[in-house]
Amino acid sequence: MARIEALRTPDERFAGLPGFAFKPHYIENLAGYEGLRLHTLDEGRPGGHVFLCLHGEPTWAYLYRKMLPVFVAAGHRVVAPDFFGFGRSDKPVDDGVYTFGFHRAMLLRFIEQLDLTNITLVVQDWGGLLGLTLPMEMSARFKRVLVMNTTLAVGQTPGAGFDGWKAYVKANPDIGVGALMKRATPILSDAEAAAYDAPFPDVRYKAGVRRFPELVMVSPEMEGADVSRRAAAWWANEWRGQTFMAVGMKDPVLGPPVMAALRQTIRGCPAPFEVLDGGHFVQEWGEEIARAAMKSFG
Repeated sequence: MARIEALRTPDERFAGLPGFAFKPHYIENLAGYEGLRLHTLDEGRPGGHVFLCLHGEPTWAYLYRKMLPVFVAAGHRVVAPDFFGFGRSDKPVDDGVYTFGFHRAMLLRFIEQLDLTNITLVVQDWGGLLGLTLPMEMSARFKRVLVMNTTLAVGQTPGAGFDGWKAYVKANPDIGVGALMKRATPILSDAEAAAYDAPFPDVRYKAGVRRFPELVMVSPEMEGADVSRRAAAWWANEWRGQTFMAVGMKDPVLGPPVMAALRQTIRGCPAPFEVLDGGHFVQEWGEEIARAAMKSFG
């Protein structure tokens, strides 16, 4: 891969974030992504399950700060990478770099390089659009899935809520991420909302934020739609692991109707844990979700 021009958010922007005293870990030699630095959280100890927590748009690993301690306290390891373009990972400046395949291949190489096994896949938003396509490629590594407010994009729009969101981002290329998070998640303090702004000093850093809505496969010929259709068939017919589903019931984009359809796709998926006040970024109610998931998994 030719060297990709990228920006790196200054470390000082991540100093003193509320509820986030976790040590950053960096991977600078990921196969196929040489020259780009990837950030991941890596907490807990080996020996239990590996909770692979994948964020979405426009968030980063900070989103999992309330769930991570519950998993670690139960004796497990938590690995939460930031996609390129988000969080503490490097941010390619060219919008064209951001494709479904670019991000999906990164996750496959990341799992291989860290040799993650006994994985509990934890996904929401783009974390699911990408993450739910991974187990069929390396099924022996995955044992459980915790799925929240997401979908598999198989070639049609998730609905009017998504269409409105996509149009809003297109019209606001310098979108204020912290303000957006505060509107969508009123329980956030101002300091927590600001933590979602931390990765983006200015509009140059926001190519990933701009691009992700455009990449959602809303027509059958779009890149990734075929992969997602294969994944949907795999979840329906081949999945044998444990599943826990949590739904933020006030999500206008990927809320109860979308999640009901996903539940029908995942073989053996039990009735969801409903977070009545939860919105799209349901991990902000994450402690109760994590505790319920651990109880369900046994």
